[in-house]
Amino acid sequence: MDERSTLDELSTAVLAVSRHRSVREVLQTIVKAARSLLDCEYAALGVPDDQGGFAEFVVDGVSDEQWAAIGPLPRQHGLLAAMLHDMRPQRLPDVRSDPRFGWWPAAHPVLKDFLGVPITDGEEILGALFLANRRSGEFTAEDESLLAVLAAHAAIALTNARLYEQGRELTLLEERQRVARELHDAVAQKLFSLRLTTEAAAAYVRKDPARAETELQEIRRLAAQATEELGQIVAELRPRELADTGLVETLRRRAALLDRVHEARVEFVAELTGKLTAAVEEVVLRVAEEALHNALRHASASVVQVRLADGGRGVVCTITDDGTGFDTSVPAAANARLGLSSMRERARRVGGTLSVASRPGGGTTVTLEVPRG
Repeated sequence: MDERSTLDELSTAVLAVSRHRSVREVLQTIVKAARSLLDCEYAALGVPDDQGGFAEFVVDGVSDEQWAAIGPLPRQHGLLAAMLHDMRPQRLPDVRSDPRFGWWPAAHPVLKDFLGVPITDGEEILGALFLANRRSGEFTAEDESLLAVLAAHAAIALTNARLYEQGRELTLLEERQRVARELHDAVAQKLFSLRLTTEAAAAYVRKDPARAETELQEIRRLAAQATEELGQIVAELRPRELADTGLVETLRRRAALLDRVHEARVEFVAELTGKLTAAVEEVVLRVAEEALHNALRHASASVVQVRLADGGRGVVCTITDDGTGFDTSVPAAANARLGLSSMRERARRVGGTLSVASRPGGGTTVTLEVPRG
């Protein structure tokens, strides 16, 4: 590759990396760009956690089947540990002959020539970029320089992506706090007044019926106000994404976000045609969110899939996981653990049904079927 072509490809790679806002997308783009830029068989990027493992470990050049066969994420050992504690790049003709090399699982691809460059922000190592098995000879000093440039831009993009996601989390926190204040200032105060007025009415029932009737009218007025104000707050809680982009895109973004922040793979499949009413969209979203929460927090699942499709009665949303499952013959325990009662109540409000299929060790499938509205 001539110098002009190399610069063009490097520029394309840098622009691709800088284009994304989510951490997961940035990592995946860095790995793909590095592998393409230096024409090698394998590329990986590891972001360490503080427990001796990796918060993120992204690979390119390994199929999903191979990755599943390799097993759990690697720990910080051998060359991986060296790359996470040493600012110097590592360029080796054969990684297996290096004294720091330990081992790899039986299903792991065989790596020979190796190039590793840290991704740094000042004195902090954010991660490390690894390449192996260059197709046209061993890695050169020029390759090392190119990868260092890409790593420098990757550090900026990764830092920006983290700041963006932290900003989103802060926005969500502030919104929750605002809603809490609204509930306290508006509805809670009305309910407090309702309680006092009810006590007053009870006291006047026998000795002054006319005064008791006046108090009861005040109770009706306060209850109506509280109902109206609560309805307004609930309306504001409707996710803005539903109004802006619709159910399919909102669920796609939810799944993508959860896939980035959890070890489990979260997939989304949409086969839905036509439109839904706002009420139905919100029910489907809330039930899907609750089922996803259960699968990721309680089921120890490695793969969770959300599928949205047309159904006989209207719309079917299925959330399936390969987690621990549970005994459906013990409904009380299941309801308490998974919040099935609230999900079923949501479905009932829009004329739908919710069913759960599960068995110990066999995963869980939650199926919501609702009319289009």
